[in-house]
Amino acid sequence: MPQITTDTAHQTVITTFEVTPGTCEDLLDLLNAAYSDFISQQPGFISASLHVNDAQTRIANYSKWRAREDFQAMLRSSEMRERNREINELCKSFEPVMYDVVASFG
Repeated sequence: MPQITTDTAHQTVITTFEVTPGTCEDLLDLLNAAYSDFISQQPGFISASLHVNDAQTRIANYSKWRAREDFQAMLRSSEMRERNREINELCKSFEPVMYDVVASFG
């Protein structure tokens, strides 16, 4: 997986999902399938990782894209719109937010 650095023009996207412990594993299954079968094959995709808190009430998704437009095109695809409807049914909320890396340590 690429290192997090400030010297990149890549787009960083962090998406947080609020879930219940009862739906956490189901949502992880959907997210893993989305990345394996579709997202990782999209133009501009670089890498992604999924993180779960101990209480299984939050999932964080960290992804890197070549450009903002690549990420937006993936989200607008009919395939991802359908997948997002399924994802939305399993969580209280989710929000993708684009970030610029301004500092990196280690």
